[in-house]
Formats: sequence, structure tokens, C-alpha cells
Amino acid sequence: MSKKQLKSFGRKIRELRLDKELTQQQFAEKINLSTNFVGMVERGERNTSLLKVFTMAKALEVKPKELFDFD
Repeated sequence: MSKKQLKSFGRKIRELRLDKELTQQQFAEKINLSTNFVGMVERGERNTSLLKVFTMAKALEVKPKELFDFD
């Protein structure tokens, strides 16, 4: 992923997390990762594995492809 795509992906994660009214802490606990990691992903500073993408999608109650629905 390019840096631009990472930032877009992170914004999408944040948008969906906020739609579910979850704090970063609550989301991190649901996906068994640190709040630091969640913050880095949301800021587009950290790439993530496909397994984590599926885990995030499940926690956000969306299909994994919805996490990539950005332009």
C-alpha cells in the first residue's frame, strides 16, 4: 500500500469505529491489540496484516472489503 492508501485505510477504520461509538481503547480490547497500534493504523503510520484486517472488520461488524471502500 502507498502512504496515501494507508492514510485512507486508517481514516476508514476511524470512521467505522466512531460510527460504532467505540473508543480506541474499547476497539483495541475487542481486537486484542494495543491502543498504540490502533492509533498508528488510524493515522496511516502502520501497515497491518490480512489477519488483522479480518479481525478489525469482524469487530466493526462489516465485511473486510468495506475497510477498503475509499477514494
